[in-house]
Parts: sequence; structure tokens; C-alpha cells
Amino acid sequence: MAHTDYIFTSESVGEGHPDKVCDRISDTIVDIYLAADPYSRIAVETLATTNRVVLAGEVRGPASVTKDVLIEGARRAIREIGYEQEGFHWKHAEIECYVHEQSADIAQGVDSKDNKDEGAGDQGIMFGYAVRETDVLMPAPIYYSHNILKSMAEARHAGETRFGPDAKSQVSLQYVNGKPVGATSVVVSTQHAESASAEEIRELVRPHVLAQLPEGWMCDEAHFYVNPTGRFVIGGPDGDAGLTGRKIIVDTYGGAAPHGGGAFSGKDPTKVDRSAAYAARYLAKNVVGAGLADRCTIQLAYAIGVSHPLAVYIDTHGTGQIDEEALSKTLQELVSLTPRGIRTHLGLNKPIYARTSSYGHFGRTPDADGGFSWEKLDLVDELKRRFA
Repeated sequence: MAHTDYIFTSESVGEGHPDKVCDRISDTIVDIYLAADPYSRIAVETLATTNRVVLAGEVRGPASVTKDVLIEGARRAIREIGYEQEGFHWKHAEIECYVHEQSADIAQGVDSKDNKDEGAGDQGIMFGYAVRETDVLMPAPIYYSHNILKSMAEARHAGETRFGPDAKSQVSLQYVNGKPVGATSVVVSTQHAESASAEEIRELVRPHVLAQLPEGWMCDEAHFYVNPTGRFVIGGPDGDAGLTGRKIIVDTYGGAAPHGGGAFSGKDPTKVDRSAAYAARYLAKNVVGAGLADRCTIQLAYAIGVSHPLAVYIDTHGTGQIDEEALSKTLQELVSLTPRGIRTHLGLNKPIYARTSSYGHFGRTPDADGGFSWEKLDLVDELKRRFA
């Protein structure tokens, strides 16, 4: 029997969190290469610590993208986040670049040649998920966690608060009969000016939480935690080292759905870790958006160098209106799930990735230039027609 009454918690981290700084830099490098050549291959990791950044990985792209260009891109990313602190400053941080040419062994397995289609960039499993809990068909705890931090960041960039770039949020929601009805606790930790008091920061955070939660959902005062340690002045990579790809649950569904294990940031769209996860979300969202289920999980499985998925698994968790095998067959007819098919259908060979590095890759508004194309509901009408 389904567990229907429970408390579920998800966390988010802001753009100035050390790991998110690294995701932003890695995705900025992806954008630099794709802007120069949309068919570049990129797999770049970033390490950040006190006034030091290290770039590493392998690429195949135009010679115009030099190490100096990559280092300048990293500085720009740090500046846009807002780090101008003694222990981490966009202008003064030492940035080392160890990015090198892609392995020929990987290239020969992935590239299309003769009668062979482009293969998956790696083996692995990817999940997509959608649920009728929010307007954007995302799980409510991660959705509100992201929005609280996004609201705080917008105020910081506008110079309206005393927040620093580094921040975390965590929202626990009470579910009754499987539906969220209110918050039982809210946790927000934010870097702040040294002169700001704990009470001042609490009251600066409060309106951002109230504005993002539905009316009447705020927890009681005893369970509203702001900077529980009492002080958060030293933050970002100066307070804790950061690495690309360490916040994969923050990036996806906040733990409400499975994750295949692969990170997204720093990878071009031939890597199915990224593109197939986007495709799975796209399909799951359109299934729920079409009213064919209230909740949908899709798993895709790939082998390196093989173009078609090894398996396509769909679970509508007992909420589906149609047979899941028929649904799987129809979805594969509507969208080719080969790496090339996904990239073509969603238009992924564009410099659209730096913006994905914070506040989640899903539940976002599609952009006019093709960003967040996997959030479109353009299959809904056809799905309704086929399963009328």
C-alpha cells in the first residue's frame, strides 16, 4: 500500500556555493566551445579553493579556444556570481588550466562513421521525472528550495540586501494523502556581511521564504532556522573547497526521484549523462502535462559507442491512464532517443548551459534562444490525440 502521509525534505544550494561555482565555471567552458563550434566535445572539471581554481579535462574543439580564453571565462563566471572577497576574488584568484585533447579511443567509439550512427558518449542510466505538485510539474520541496535562493540572489545582485554569494536552503513539506499541504520546517543558511546581526539576517531572509511558499504554508517560528550556527561570514571556496558535479540531487529532483549517478555540468550534449537525462525529463513532463499520469518516472540505459538506448522503462506509479508499454512505444516514435536524435530534437548544440548550473536543470522556463528546451510541453497535443 502506498505511503500517503509523510514529511519529505529537499535542499538547494545557491550559485555562490563552492560546488556551484565549479559547475558554473565548467558550464561556462562548455558554452565557450559550443559558441565557437557547436559540435565541440567537452568534458571539463573544476576545483576551487581559497583564491585558486584548477581546470582539468579533455576537449575536441577549435584552436581559437586557447587556455587564456578558458581562464578568462572562469574569471568572468566568478565575477558574475559576485565574488570579490579577500579569500576568493575573480580578479586575484590563481587559475591553472590543464585541459587537453580528447582521447582518440573515446572519439572512435562515439563518432559517426560510414554506416555507424553517433554512439553514446558513455555507458550509464539516466532518469527523468515529473509530478503534478507544482505548475512546472516538479516535486514541491526542491521547487520551493530553489525559488527561495533564487529570490535572495536576485535581491543580492540588485544591491538590496547584505547577503553574500554562498547560501543553502532546505524545505520539509508535510504530505497528506500524497499531496503537499504545508512546510514543517524551513532552513536557510546565507553568507552575510560581518557587521550584520543574526536577527537582522533572519528578518532579511523571512520575506523571501514567505514570498515563495504558497499562502499559509509557512512553518511555525520554532522550526524556521536561519544560519543555525549563528555566523556565516567566510563562505564560498574560501570556506570550503568546491568540485564540479557534487550536487546532482540538487540539480535534479531533490531526492524525490531516482538519479542515475552522472553529473551534468562540464559536459557537451553528446554525453548522455546530460542529454538523455534532459530527454527523459522532457518525455516525463509531457506525459504528465498531457494528463496521461499524475506522476511519471522514465529510465533510459545506454552503452558507450552504441546509438540506441538499451532499455526504456516507464513507471506511472499507479496513476497512469494508459498501458505503460504502449506509452513507451509511442514516446520512442515521437522522439528519437539516440544521442543525435536527442540533440537535434531539443536543439542542444548551443551555448545554453551556464544558466543551468544553479537553481536546478528542471522546472525552468524555456528560453527564446533554446535554453531549457527540455521543459517545453510541445508533445502534449500529439499524446492527447494518440491516446484520446
